[in-house]
Amino acid sequence: MDTYCEKIRSLRQNRGLKQSDVASVLETTQQVYSRYENGVNALPIHHLITLCRYYNVSADYILGLSDGKPDAGSR
Repeated sequence: MDTYCEKIRSLRQNRGLKQSDVASVLETTQQVYSRYENGVNALPIHHLITLCRYYNVSADYILGLSDGKPDAGSR
């Protein structure tokens, strides 16, 4: 089972985005976002919600609680 760190990295990479692109959406820095992907910092709930909306996936998907695949047509 993938961790949320692996899920958010995969979601970003599958869309051809840079860490700085996602950090901008979260209104944070690339360095802080990198720490989320690497598991150094825990992902705050408000950023989890923003990522769910941005990628059009459920929190359960990102958290690894469901096996549902994200919609390939999502951003």
